[in-house]
Amino acid sequence: MNRDDFPILSRPHPSGKPLAYLDNAASSQRPTAVLDRLRRYDEEEHANVHRGMHHLAELATNAYEGARTTVAKFLNTPASHQLLFTRGTTEAINLVATGYERLKPGDVILITRMEHHSNIVPWQLCAQRTGATLRYLDVAADGTLGYIDAIDFSGVALFAVTHVSNALGTLNPIAELAARAKAAGATVLVDGAQAVPHMPVDLTAFAEAGVDFYAFSGHKLCGPTGIGGLVGRTSLLETMNPFQGGGEMIDVVHDDYSTWADLPYKFEAGTPNMSGAVGLAAACDYLTGIGMERIESETKRLSALAAERLAGVDGLTLYGPSERGAAVSFNLDGIHPHDLAQILDQEGVAIRAGHLCCQPLMKVLDVPAVARASFYFYNTDAEIERLLTGIATAKRIFRI
Repeated sequence: MNRDDFPILSRPHPSGKPLAYLDNAASSQRPTAVLDRLRRYDEEEHANVHRGMHHLAELATNAYEGARTTVAKFLNTPASHQLLFTRGTTEAINLVATGYERLKPGDVILITRMEHHSNIVPWQLCAQRTGATLRYLDVAADGTLGYIDAIDFSGVALFAVTHVSNALGTLNPIAELAARAKAAGATVLVDGAQAVPHMPVDLTAFAEAGVDFYAFSGHKLCGPTGIGGLVGRTSLLETMNPFQGGGEMIDVVHDDYSTWADLPYKFEAGTPNMSGAVGLAAACDYLTGIGMERIESETKRLSALAAERLAGVDGLTLYGPSERGAAVSFNLDGIHPHDLAQILDQEGVAIRAGHLCCQPLMKVLDVPAVARASFYFYNTDAEIERLLTGIATAKRIFRI
């Protein structure tokens, strides 16, 4: 797990101090292996896919479809045609919220109050459009969903839940939740944006447990921006209408109606993000080379160490469970998170501050915003100490 693989981590910071990048839940950095693969595609293989009869079109198509195979294998997807390339998690969830047309008045869409806005707003729009009712599961005081076996799934037609909270770091028991929701007759969607980068994800096992849709983003797992995916159950994808219309996603276009291409192309209208897919596959190969079990162990170790060290700071409040993923959110008495983030940036430490696209959760926590440090395998114990030093500097500045 070599930091030298990531050129940006050694770039000069305006402060003159080394960069400590602790904003990985927002977007991870990209290794040389991914940057080089993107460059090679752009310089040697680029053309439009699936349509051309010339050599470059064949190279580009092979690269794009090869990327689908690689990413599907990385996630142990039951079949590669179940992987739809999207711009990321947000578009993937919107695809389901728009195209899943089985919801009707009286149905319940169940989500949780720890969800990112990308797993809230699409369901608000869906409920308004279909007449379904949107219901929330509360977050317990320890930052979890509390007693899983007490959740009432009766009447729930669709259950959407995050695998790992981007704000609290909560690791939700997806297999157990999906099995209980499925037993009650619900369709299950999982937001995997914060899980796929940090742990082995077995979508075959999740599908057997009851997960119907799983969404993720490439830019959080060392890949490019603008690429991600949705893995869906074949029987559901085949009955859903396309998310967008245009080229490539059709079979035959008549004057007044069209028929659709087979999966996955039915949901990939227009020219796709070929370079993004190729870069995402390179990222998956890079992470596989390290080992997802090693990555999971290291990020959990780093976040646990950070939580332990932060808990010793006077006037600091930690949020989330004791066992967490890679994100650690907190507040410091007397200092707004935005002010703290600016002071830390002057020390070369990059964190996130704000509502983290989780405004319903902020209401539960009774705060307008939080500060969040989030870790990846290339972070170090020394960077956690620099975070602590920066917090001490902020307390001196504010005379706290």
